[in-house]
Amino acid sequence: MRGAKGKQRKQGRRQGGKERAVALTHPPALGNFEIVHGTRLRFVTSAAQLEQPVTYQNLLDLILFTSSATAPYDVFTSVKVRAVELWAAPLLGSAVTTTVRFVGETAGSIGNLKTVTDTSMGIEPAHVKARPGANTLASMFQISSGAVAFDLTCPTGTVVDVELSYKNLPGQAVAAQNVSVGATVGILAYRGLDGLNNATSKFTCAVLPQV
Repeated sequence: MRGAKGKQRKQGRRQGGKERAVALTHPPALGNFEIVHGTRLRFVTSAAQLEQPVTYQNLLDLILFTSSATAPYDVFTSVKVRAVELWAAPLLGSAVTTTVRFVGETAGSIGNLKTVTDTSMGIEPAHVKARPGANTLASMFQISSGAVAFDLTCPTGTVVDVELSYKNLPGQAVAAQNVSVGATVGILAYRGLDGLNNATSKFTCAVLPQV
């Protein structure tokens, strides 16, 4: 009953008086021009790696736009690391070790100084999944630079997954560190985790096309 009476009083007020207009002084502000993209990329090593550094420039060079056959540009302008995951199968009768380090060795930056490692024998692969600490360099958006996001130690044939968040700001264009070889012009393409083109990279990307 109370709900019905309240509804009647509200309808009576609408009929007996004027609705109060909401003043809009200007159109609402916009703040979503940047493109944000989360992804998981996979690579397979073609050679053993010992503390192989992966820089923010390497991570931004993973997804490229081929503006020419030899000089691609990064699609995104900043990147942060959500996780790094490795699987490595041991040879019969031997052990295998995989390691991820968030070193943060750049002067003036907040590093993680975090090491995650696993060793396995027999038939079960060594497996590591590492995440950077909160409010550290790798966990926040970084522009292209030679600063090291993390490094990897692993044998040949290791599967490496990286979970990343990318962001792009209009009007910014950053060229990839290394040239491509005979890339098809005007497409999105991928590159190895070490930043090298497909012909020389020791981290073969599982996604096509590659440049």
